[in-house]
Amino acid sequence: MAAKKVGTLIKEARTNADMTQEQLARRISGLSASDISMAERGKLDLTQEQLKQIAKITGVTQASLINAAKDTAEKKTEKKTTAARKTTTEKKTTAKKTTTAKKTSSQTSMKVTAAEKRLIELYRAADTETKKDAIKLLKGEEELSDSILEDILETVQDMLEGR
Repeated sequence: MAAKKVGTLIKEARTNADMTQEQLARRISGLSASDISMAERGKLDLTQEQLKQIAKITGVTQASLINAAKDTAEKKTEKKTTAARKTTTEKKTTAKKTTTAKKTSSQTSMKVTAAEKRLIELYRAADTETKKDAIKLLKGEEELSDSILEDILETVQDMLEGR
C-alpha cells in the first residue's frame, strides 16, 4: 500500500508537470520509461537520489516523495519481521508435534519374552500361507491338523538350517 502511495505521488507530480514517463526518464540518469512505470505502480523502489531528482524536475517538494518512500521501507521491514516471527513459531510448533509423535510411538513398545521374540522372528520369516495358517490356529479358527503342523515344522526346520 505504501509503495503505491509513493508511486501515486510520482505519477501525480509527473502529470502535473505535463510530462510523459519517457520524458521524465530521459532527465534522470539510470532510469527508463519502464522503470518510471513500475515505480508509479509500486513495483519498483527508487533510490533517495532518484526521488530527489524527480521532485526537482516535477516541482514538488523532495520531502513528500522521500517521506512516502521511508514509510514504504518501514512497512516492508515490519512485514519481513512479522513473517520471520511467524516462520519461527511454525518451526517450533512442528518440532513440538514431532517430539510428541516420538513419545507416542515409544510408549507403544512392549516387552516380550525370549520365546515370544523367537515366534515373532519365525512369523516374519514365514511365507504368506504359513502366516495365515498360524493366525487361524492361534485364533482357534482351525484345529491343529497334521498338514498345518507339518507346514509349521517344515518352516521352522528350514529356518533353523538357514534355508
